Amino acid sequence: MKKIKVLALVCLMFAGFGTIKSYAHCEIPCGIYDDAARVKMMYEHIQTIEKSMKMIVELSAAEKPDYNQLVRWVNNKEEHAKKLQEIATQYFMFQRVKLSDDPVMKAKNMKQLELLHKICVYAMKAKQSTNLEVIKNLNDTVHDFDHAYFSKDEHKH
Repeated sequence: MKKIKVLALVCLMFAGFGTIKSYAHCEIPCGIYDDAARVKMMYEHIQTIEKSMKMIVELSAAEKPDYNQLVRWVNNKEEHAKKLQEIATQYFMFQRVKLSDDPVMKAKNMKQLELLHKICVYAMKAKQSTNLEVIKNLNDTVHDFDHAYFSKDEHKH
């Protein structure tokens, strides 16, 4: 009986290690949204990805590369690109770009969805390389989304 309890406890412990944390905003909907803060976060993730890319290039070029630091910067780049994709999809696509039958709103939504898709694709490309052109594309696309999403009255950053 004691072996079964120990085995059950070990299984529960390992089950906890296999869980995936989600950092996305809720889908209740809770009604607590700060769209401008999310756009600002997108720019911050891009800056972090850029710094990571530069550090990867610098560390890789060293006579004796510090592989531990190199791996950490690669993981950092990957993590922030993923967070950028999560904001674009989980937050904006799934919760903030609303379905509408109004032709004007549909056109606005299509433009926003196109830009969000581009952000996700460029974030994917950032995971795949250290090409700083991707950073320019990300910054330009987030800028375009920022202006397509917020009306002139709402645009405060």
